Amino acid sequence: MVSSGRASFRVAAVSLPLIFMGFHPASSQDANSSKSQWIITLGGSIEYGPSYEGSKHLSFSGMPSFDFRRLGEAPEYSAPDDNIDYGLFDIGGVEIGPVIGLRGGRSAFDDSELQGLHSVQWNLDAGVFAQYWPIEDRLRVRAETRQALWGGDGLLADLYLDWFQPVGDRWLLSAGPRLSLANGTYMRSNFAVSAEEAANSGRVEAFDANGGLKSIGFTVAATYTLSPAWSVQIYDKYSRLVGDAADSPITSRLGSADQNVIGITLNRSFQIGF
Repeated sequence: MVSSGRASFRVAAVSLPLIFMGFHPASSQDANSSKSQWIITLGGSIEYGPSYEGSKHLSFSGMPSFDFRRLGEAPEYSAPDDNIDYGLFDIGGVEIGPVIGLRGGRSAFDDSELQGLHSVQWNLDAGVFAQYWPIEDRLRVRAETRQALWGGDGLLADLYLDWFQPVGDRWLLSAGPRLSLANGTYMRSNFAVSAEEAANSGRVEAFDANGGLKSIGFTVAATYTLSPAWSVQIYDKYSRLVGDAADSPITSRLGSADQNVIGITLNRSFQIGF
């Protein structure tokens, strides 16, 4: 088992070797000094999609992005819906480590039809990720399991399958299906309606949501290298709520089972030393 020493935070479909103009990889003569040198990628995304999970109303939101790796390490491809991860171990080609994600919330501020229903607070979740490349730098299988850090918001498990395809020297395309599962705590928090809430709302009936398959979907992305220091990515993340997530009146009466997010990310990379 060896430490991979790599972390990422939603850095688009690929963490490219983007660096300041004028930077050159370390040679054997300065290999020791390169151990304290890092490549940092900072960026920001603008997304347009559902105001909350199950919503039919669309709104804009912003998201920062961050990635770092040691100087000399090969960059690793990633997808726009990967959560924050840090690879600690490589066991037979399977990379394993901790992962952290961000969960959105909802309230009557997002949709007046939610009046009378309980709010869902935004949350952080943490857990473990594992990924494996059946075809190196082309086909990736990834799984994340994350538990809410507060508020009793439940457990999520996401499965990814991605194909990465370079096109020429500047383009990288990626695409793949998604599957998401949730336990009963998560489903009740986001999709259940109590009898009291149904009476207060007057728009929906009581509903008990159970754990299981939550959604299936597909994510595509295209990244273009503008220069050795800059890249831009556009992406689309589509998911279809299924099971109790789709049958909930929050989705079927007030919202939509079809959830689609489009986004654009601008990245800037540079070298720093410690």
